[in-house]
Amino acid sequence: MTGSRLAAFSAACLIAAAPFAALAQQDRSKLSAPAPVNPRQAGNNTFQFALQNGMQVLVIPDHRAPVVTQMLWFRVGAVDDPPGISGIAHFFEHMMFRGTKSVPGDQFSQTVSKNGGELNAFTSHDYTAYYEQIAKDRLPLVMRLEADRLTNLILTDASVGPERDVVAEERRMRVDNDPQALMNEQMRAALHLTHPYGRPVIGWAEELRRIDRVSAQRFYNSHYAPNNAILVVAGDVMPEDVRRMAQDAYGKLPARDLEPRAEPAEPPRLAETRMTITRADARVPIFSRLYRVPSYAQARPGLAPALETYAQLLGGDQTSALYRVLVEQKKLASDAGASYDGNNRDAGEFSVYAVPRPGVSLQVLEKAIDQVLQSTRAAAPQAADLTRAKTGLVASVTYRRDSQMALAMAYGQALAIGLTVDDVNEWPGRIRAVSADNVRRAAQSLSRNQAVTGYLLPGGAK
Repeated sequence: MTGSRLAAFSAACLIAAAPFAALAQQDRSKLSAPAPVNPRQAGNNTFQFALQNGMQVLVIPDHRAPVVTQMLWFRVGAVDDPPGISGIAHFFEHMMFRGTKSVPGDQFSQTVSKNGGELNAFTSHDYTAYYEQIAKDRLPLVMRLEADRLTNLILTDASVGPERDVVAEERRMRVDNDPQALMNEQMRAALHLTHPYGRPVIGWAEELRRIDRVSAQRFYNSHYAPNNAILVVAGDVMPEDVRRMAQDAYGKLPARDLEPRAEPAEPPRLAETRMTITRADARVPIFSRLYRVPSYAQARPGLAPALETYAQLLGGDQTSALYRVLVEQKKLASDAGASYDGNNRDAGEFSVYAVPRPGVSLQVLEKAIDQVLQSTRAAAPQAADLTRAKTGLVASVTYRRDSQMALAMAYGQALAIGLTVDDVNEWPGRIRAVSADNVRRAAQSLSRNQAVTGYLLPGGAK
């Protein structure tokens, strides 16, 4: 599962000059335990501190209802899958619910449910996160449950094998039986060349079969540790109370030596990649193009917000250029859009897609799309269009501030990929500062040498 591409930049609780990003980018095997500190307010009623074992903690008080959201983010994801065993990070998300000696089987989930709470987890290429939403007086309970499985998870052949089968079935349902998902998977593998972003988070089917108890235990020992985690608590809490509860539940857990994260050097792409996939189970033809672009963590100042704004102008909604031209004016497509995914430690992706109307070929549709792209490179957007796009982006994030979960997601995701809380806080202002010329330069930065173009066609034997 993955979070919204805008979630990491939702509005506002702030910490000035937070140390999390620098910590996340260090060699994790050399992390030393910081001295314990008291909660420190740095702006807008948000607080931070660190436990002595290296766990980072962020508290976001929200007293509108007697409810709390606890999220535990680990700096481990699909990029950390060992070579030849893709999917183990996502597989391990499943294993964390398989039980400990004191909380066996599915008692973790049952205990949270019996206490009126909800829980889930998700894995991306860059992180894995677990959360519970529950009444505030149950926060010590869910902290103890998380602390227990962080160090006492039971891994046996009897538990690993069945869960591996569950993940394999999930892959069959979500990917192997979905032609568009299969095409997206193939396109990303071609886009990223040697980078582990080219491996699917859920793993390749052939490699999932290689996961066993030994590889699972090694993965657990190498990545699941308090000094590799960020605890985010949002809700009806006081910072000092969270500090005390976190110290009681998590503070006694020992730090571990961690597996250093790979820092791949992606080779240059020399030309565009093109692919055509024909599937009997494809319902309609689809045009898709993925560009490899800088992420928020990589981009020079101003570029990522400009790419975000350009995606909104180009294909963010029914007022966008692609929709107006392809769907409304030329009647070539039934749907069209664009998006920018910049919430990554390494490269981001800029995507364009369209679904042709019956009788329209993908070649004709692609030519029309390229004409729209060329027009945005040649001329800056109109002032009214730019204002509408920026207002929509900022508003969508502002609305999310009403949700505890969105607040916890925003900061947890940002910190997990190496951004600072200032980046979260300043995002609306950075979007508002995007100029028409910034957007035109962002459009010009898209290179076909850094792209994969895919055609999905119905047909052939099933």
